[in-house]
Amino acid sequence: MNSNVTKIGQQLQDIWKQLGTSQRVSVVMATGVLLIGIMGVAWWSSREDYSLLYGKLSDSEASRVIAALNDAKVAYKVGGGSILVPTEKVHVTRMQLAGKGIPRSDGVGFEIFDKPNFGISDFIQRANYIRALQGELARTIAQIDEIESARVMVVMPENRLLIDKDKHATASVFVRLRGNGQLAPQAINSIRFLVANSVEGLKPNFVSIVDNQGNVLSENVENDSLVGMSATQLDARRNLEQYLAKKAEGMLEKVLGPGQAIVRVAAEINFDTTERTEVKFDPDSQVIRSQTKDESNEDTTTSNNNEVAGITANTPGGSNTTGQAGMPLANTKNKKITGQTQYEINKITSNLMQVAGGLKRLSAAVTVATKVEGEGATRKVVSRSPEELEKLRRIVSNVLGTDLLRGDQITLEELPFNDQFAVEVTRNLQNQERHDFWWTLARNVGYPALALGVLVIFFRLFKRLSAEEPSYGIPIGRIPIHHSNGNGHSNGNGNGNGNGHRSLFADRGGQDDQEVVTVEVLNQLIKENPDNMTQAIRTWLDRGGPPS
Repeated sequence: MNSNVTKIGQQLQDIWKQLGTSQRVSVVMATGVLLIGIMGVAWWSSREDYSLLYGKLSDSEASRVIAALNDAKVAYKVGGGSILVPTEKVHVTRMQLAGKGIPRSDGVGFEIFDKPNFGISDFIQRANYIRALQGELARTIAQIDEIESARVMVVMPENRLLIDKDKHATASVFVRLRGNGQLAPQAINSIRFLVANSVEGLKPNFVSIVDNQGNVLSENVENDSLVGMSATQLDARRNLEQYLAKKAEGMLEKVLGPGQAIVRVAAEINFDTTERTEVKFDPDSQVIRSQTKDESNEDTTTSNNNEVAGITANTPGGSNTTGQAGMPLANTKNKKITGQTQYEINKITSNLMQVAGGLKRLSAAVTVATKVEGEGATRKVVSRSPEELEKLRRIVSNVLGTDLLRGDQITLEELPFNDQFAVEVTRNLQNQERHDFWWTLARNVGYPALALGVLVIFFRLFKRLSAEEPSYGIPIGRIPIHHSNGNGHSNGNGNGNGNGHRSLFADRGGQDDQEVVTVEVLNQLIKENPDNMTQAIRTWLDRGGPPS
């Protein structure tokens, strides 16, 4: 085994000696590239693949996870608040850490009641409930994309026999935003209503939100207070003005182009709430309400008695008896009709209630940019005609829904816009894009071109080297030439009379001590002197190998 290795090493050494300079350089470079490729493949195949174990951890939680991984002797990588472990150990490691309660989120949730606590007071029980509620709210708020973490503090009034109306529940929310962004108003309102609906007796107006930059995102303002009403009215007016302005600008940009019109709207809103009751009477329109009519008849008969008052006139059978002769009678008939009629006067009653939010007056200021024709030195300003400006004004008037009877006004002016800053920004962006394009092109094309240039230079250096070919000849030393005498026999002497011993190369004018015969030289010798070459081959065969 050792002899075979020695022979192989000797053969490789002989081949290396026979190679030329350029061939040796090529072999060394090819061997180096091959070794580097094998080492790279071996390193890549032996490299362990890592996957995410936990991400977005705080420093304290990350330290706990790392300590647990060190105790379990699990390899890990840390970067950007994320911890990576080998892929095949991700799930097992998570289960092991979960059994130890690692990691745990900030604050305590309702899991505080998982363990039975006997003998604790009502105060501790209430405090634990508030802690759990705060922790659950903080976890829920932290699920919003713009928020990295959150903390919630809830203040509940004490339960007393006598209720104080001035004391109510309040809450404060601290949020840590991602990066330097700002929380949208919709997110702020959602947090306030989320906290308010989770705490009994808490109103959204008593939830304060503060971010990590010290900005107060909400204020405790009652809607029915003067400040609250003023803030609400201002927001309503601002929203209406922005809506109308954006609506008009969108219409003009479709006609003039982006950034060619500016619209500002001032709206006067009536925030008064009026309730009016009106009663009208119409005396000309009468309706009988009720009518009553009574009718009575009376018959009365009297006599004309002129006697002197005394016994005779007042005794029965006297002169006061009706029908006595000589005494006249008087008959009286009375008819009485009594009626009562009641009339209802026509009455109109109307109730009018006017809620807040009515638009009292609207005014708008519209500025459009003058038209510009040409570019560079040939750029010039072209004014629009009055007819075009009137068309634009009517467009804005129709979009805003103005009313001349209400006193609405629209002012439209054409002015040249100062677009120097925008032009510079556009030019810088174009230069940056051009620079990025050429840099990307140079990076994608330059590296291959550089590699190609190196190959060309190496090829030229390779051609400039002497074209040395490997000697695949047989070392034969001095090859004797057997000259034939006159009898047709040859001997090995090379003297002048046919008995001398001479080298094969001496007849060709070469060096007499050349030890290597190349393929080209051997072919040439066969062509020049085939008899001598035949004799030399026979001599090699008789000796069992080439002569030394």
